[in-house]
Amino acid sequence: MDGIKYAVFTEKSIRLLGNNQYTSNVESGSTRTEIKHWVELFFGVKVIAMNSHRLPGKGRRMGPIMGHTMHSNYRRMIITLQPGYSIPPLIEKRT
Repeated sequence: MDGIKYAVFTEKSIRLLGNNQYTSNVESGSTRTEIKHWVELFFGVKVIAMNSHRLPGKGRRMGPIMGHTMHSNYRRMIITLQPGYSIPPLIEKRT
């Protein structure tokens, strides 16, 4: 489970939970097949599709020139599970 960094909770990711799609950030060096294998093995679910994208770097201005920072060390994966499967919440409530 070294490749999966953490779950992402944004408006879009919460909306995708209704379609049985889960969003998380993973290391950029991990392949789709590795991530699929880790998710299926660790959570005991069946993955039917995976989409990924790299987040763009932030814009930085240096005088009149607009530049940008480098890409981050992770990419975002949207994992679609078969109907009937689900992943438990990854954040536990602290007391």
